[in-house]
Amino acid sequence: MRKYVIITDSGCDLNDELRKKYEIDYVPMHYIYNGKDVEAHLDWRELSPKAFYDVMRGGTRIFTAAVNIDAYVEAFEKYLSEGYDILSVSTTAALSTSVNSSYAARDTVLKKYPEAKVICVDSTRACTGLGLLCVKAAMLRDEGKTIEEAAAWINENKKYINQEGSVEKLAWLKQAGRVSFMSAFFGDLIGIKPIIIADVHGYNIAIDKVKGRKASLERVATRVAEEYIPNELGIFINHADCLEDALLLKEKIQAKTGVSDETFTIGYIGPAIGAAVGPGMLGVYFLGKEVTLDSLKDKK
Repeated sequence: MRKYVIITDSGCDLNDELRKKYEIDYVPMHYIYNGKDVEAHLDWRELSPKAFYDVMRGGTRIFTAAVNIDAYVEAFEKYLSEGYDILSVSTTAALSTSVNSSYAARDTVLKKYPEAKVICVDSTRACTGLGLLCVKAAMLRDEGKTIEEAAAWINENKKYINQEGSVEKLAWLKQAGRVSFMSAFFGDLIGIKPIIIADVHGYNIAIDKVKGRKASLERVATRVAEEYIPNELGIFINHADCLEDALLLKEKIQAKTGVSDETFTIGYIGPAIGAAVGPGMLGVYFLGKEVTLDSLKDKK
């Protein structure tokens, strides 16, 4: 069996430590602000997390660009030339065209490396929901599972990756076109904080509303307690420059679930996702009960 690598994009929001631990590589998306086009590296090479979110707080809109075909071809060829197969797991097509670029790149490189395997998967997830799928794939690889078995696990279990959270201002998501389901209603009420989940396709759906920040954290913690099933992946909390709120949310989840400190991993929402969700976003990501909400079906 040929060795294989796991490649994702900067929508995964896995920090350097986790990527090194699980030997996961990524192809950077881009973000654009003040006329500058910058690769969205997860080690924050251009701007620190605080500086990045302060740019947004100051009123400057940050745009994002998906990974293009050439970037995927370069990343794939790097490993194929060394004799590796590739499992590429990308941000949901609901939010990014990166996965489509990976398909095109796969078809291109296989003409040069016909003996290789390049499997591209639409995660139907973003942020650390995507990251968790990559981590699990790495665990399966290290257990000796084949590339086909790891890809099959992702496709069979991605619907069990839950994404729960709340934003400081829904305006960021609305501006980026990244939230659905009565978003105008939620956004027009002063002081109202929407509760947002990802549906089966990876669309951000505002499903509930509460008054005030602390109440929103309480509601998210309750939902996590209802949906989380203990497992080796644990619970990830990512924040957009609001660490104190992230720690408070962790305490609330612990109070409702009784899980240990070791269950949690807390980190930043990276620039690719952060440009859409805005400062103050809190997200919780975990393997749990099946996600059944289908916003496309519900619209019919």
